[in-house]
Amino acid sequence: MNQNMSFRKKLGLFLSFAGPAVFFFVCVVIIPLIYGIYLTFTDWNGLSDVKNLVGLDNYAATFRDSAFWNSLLLTTGFALLSVLFINVIAFFLAYLLTSGVKGQNFFRAGFFTPNLIGGLILGYIWQIIFSRVFPSLYSIFPITLLQKSWLSAPGTAFASMVIVQTWQLSGYMLLIFISGFVGISEDVLEAAKIDGANERQTTWHIRLPLMVPSFVVCLFLSLTRSFKIYDMNLSLTAGGPYNSTKMTAMHVYTQAFENQRYGVGQAEALIFFIVIAVISLTQTYLGKKREVEA
Repeated sequence: MNQNMSFRKKLGLFLSFAGPAVFFFVCVVIIPLIYGIYLTFTDWNGLSDVKNLVGLDNYAATFRDSAFWNSLLLTTGFALLSVLFINVIAFFLAYLLTSGVKGQNFFRAGFFTPNLIGGLILGYIWQIIFSRVFPSLYSIFPITLLQKSWLSAPGTAFASMVIVQTWQLSGYMLLIFISGFVGISEDVLEAAKIDGANERQTTWHIRLPLMVPSFVVCLFLSLTRSFKIYDMNLSLTAGGPYNSTKMTAMHVYTQAFENQRYGVGQAEALIFFIVIAVISLTQTYLGKKREVEA
């Protein structure tokens, strides 16, 4: 009896705290996911009331859709470059802003500010910079890269997306790296100095191994956010020119809502979700393993 009451009390305590969060998580994430999987087996166009079962036809159409796989390859390249630049820049800025530089708190707030700007607004702001400001500067600085809009050519349009993504997320990862630097015990650093280690040796053999948890979190966040990019992609390049910057999320949206092939779009979204999950979980597993070894 006491055990039952104890279980009931624990259950009631759990539901009182976690119940609302679990309820909304199930309603917003789990149920839509299950319903979305069901839609991958139908020919629904997103508007009609009729949903005919078509088996695996949508998945077969997905594997025949070369545009989808091209967008996935493009998104992978974009994510890898963005993750590299975001974390390298964020790490070195965090190192600089924890070294006692004057006004470091002001700079921390300043670098974090771009992350507060929504992706749509951010894209429109940088669209003006790449399309109007850069060509205007060409008369002052006759550099070839400034001669025309960066968004008019596939190569520079892709580079512009990497730049904007890096500019937005570096400040967010910066704070995580700063917390990692601050969390390193001063006693450990002092002991390394006493043993004769210079700054480079201390950073390489002391700081970096102790910063592995920060790297795991930053890599996971920057990787997932770069793979799922849509809003900034829409406002900055709209997938152009010639679909050279059309990321997977935008391609899925086009299939589902513009082409009214909701079943195919949902199947592509599910495959895209699985790809992101596998890459992210693998990265997290390897990072956690490295964290334990460190």
